Amino acid sequence: MPGFFFSHNNMTELNEKEDCKLAEGKVHKKKQKAFGTDLKSYLKCMVPHIESGIKTSNSRNVMLSAEEVIQWSQSLEKLLASQSGQGVFREFLKSEFSEENIEFWLACEDYKKTKSDHLHGKAERIYEEFVQSDAIRQINIDYQMREATAKKAQDPTHTSFDEAQKTVYILMERDSYPRFLKSKSYLNLLNHLQTNTSK
Repeated sequence: MPGFFFSHNNMTELNEKEDCKLAEGKVHKKKQKAFGTDLKSYLKCMVPHIESGIKTSNSRNVMLSAEEVIQWSQSLEKLLASQSGQGVFREFLKSEFSEENIEFWLACEDYKKTKSDHLHGKAERIYEEFVQSDAIRQINIDYQMREATAKKAQDPTHTSFDEAQKTVYILMERDSYPRFLKSKSYLNLLNHLQTNTSK
């Protein structure tokens, strides 16, 4: 019976190729698993009524606690200080067609941390997206503030958007935030977490 003979070099080369393929496969699987985990975490935050159907065993998941969700009701500041809180609040604002407020607020927070040599480009983007009179996601500020913010954005500093950001924050605090605390999305999430805690 004829046999196949490989030189030692060819065998080593084949083994290395197989190892590479295996390694690539493992990396690919890890990436898929990580994405799936992130998606589950996202869904757990965003869609509380289907949370019970999502089972995760990964301890690295960001788990929401009833205590954290209760803290969101203490102030808008505490809600926005939480990454999960921002996500849930953003989804609520989307349902009310006013997500530009939180998007602008977050853009301003990011802008304040920007290196000085990148300020001009970011200021221009924020102005075009949120402030100018025909902006795609125009925020609700009066004409005087719009004009003042436009001037500050032309010669940007780290405080160029502070006044407009403060106005939008107050608007969310007085208007959207109280409605959020009474919303089904918030109350269902809180109720679900409290039920799980008491089990």
